[in-house]
Amino acid sequence: MKNNQPQNSTLSVWAGEEGDFWAGATQVPVVHSVSFGYKDVAHWLRVALGEEAGHIYGRNTNPTVHAFEEKVRLLEGAEAATSASTGMGIISSALFALLSPGDRVVSVKDTYGGTNVIFTEFLPRFQIDVALCDTTDHEAIEAEIARGCQVLYLESPTNPTVKIVDLARLAQAGHAAGAVVIVDNTFATPINQNPLQLGADLVLHSATKFLGGHADALGGVICGSQTLVEQIYHFREINGATLHPMAAYLLLRGMKTLDLRIRRQNESALQIARFLAGHPRIEKVFYPGLTSHENHAIARQQMRGFGGVLSFILRGNDFADVRRFVPRLRYAHAAANLGAVETIVGPPATTSHVECTREERAAMGIPESLIRYSTGIEDVSDLIADLEQALAFV
Repeated sequence: MKNNQPQNSTLSVWAGEEGDFWAGATQVPVVHSVSFGYKDVAHWLRVALGEEAGHIYGRNTNPTVHAFEEKVRLLEGAEAATSASTGMGIISSALFALLSPGDRVVSVKDTYGGTNVIFTEFLPRFQIDVALCDTTDHEAIEAEIARGCQVLYLESPTNPTVKIVDLARLAQAGHAAGAVVIVDNTFATPINQNPLQLGADLVLHSATKFLGGHADALGGVICGSQTLVEQIYHFREINGATLHPMAAYLLLRGMKTLDLRIRRQNESALQIARFLAGHPRIEKVFYPGLTSHENHAIARQQMRGFGGVLSFILRGNDFADVRRFVPRLRYAHAAANLGAVETIVGPPATTSHVECTREERAAMGIPESLIRYSTGIEDVSDLIADLEQALAFV
């Protein structure tokens, strides 16, 4: 330990769960109650005014949900955290809480498809200007920031082409322009990367993915300063996208093995990426752990591990090959998700960017034959053998 601070493996298990629970329970109870009663009106009023800790109504806060938020907060090293019912729920809450008509947001072209729809469809309807830049052109991003920017929204690694942006460099540029810097850390997780330590103001996750890790609960969470998180919480509590206590419990349970899972997925994804990079039926592999990745040096600088997601293009760049290849995989779900203990595979057209048209995906540099591969915790030799046999049919 450094400065008596617990390591991530310990925080994954204990963070947010050190309270005294009902009847001496060792696990965080699932509190389904919608309301919380008070025998003393003066006490009730202090809680209602935020002068004292407590819960009043389930749309606002809940003990089980609070434990989940605390676990993520401590892993990210933040002052405060709040959650929402889905990853898109927390992303939209953050953007609409912090932006007003006439404001300007700068981001990159490679954000998750749902996020991209907010940038291209919804924010412009509220007279909010959006500048989307080439993801790895840092000079172009800095130039757009300098033209005026209230929010700088970054994602690294990106979904699905796992591009890397220099978070410290761009956070500095964002702050120079007076912007709030938000980073989607879903792919990296707090095990591999802590954007707040690199200068970001807010870090968010689709908890549905690696945090929960078992593909059985939806959720989103954002961490940062008390002031900014309170703004986002206020929008979310009125908007009503509340994280359900049962989902919070499942996410808490999944996060106990977060450090173990991510370490295994980091190792397996790197081995698989190296295998695919040398395969004659593969055109290109995208994975920041490969020395051939255009931003490998930046990834090494700001990440402790390169994550469990990679993507690749089948040689020939024909979507018909994708149709043949994907169903042949034995140890992979063909599904619109990622970050689970099971390997999950699919093209962006049916997963990350299903909301976008073929033309919009092309503009983002996402070919139709790209395959996203979210590595599970299976034995890596079995996964490589499975890929080998499926590639024989391409």
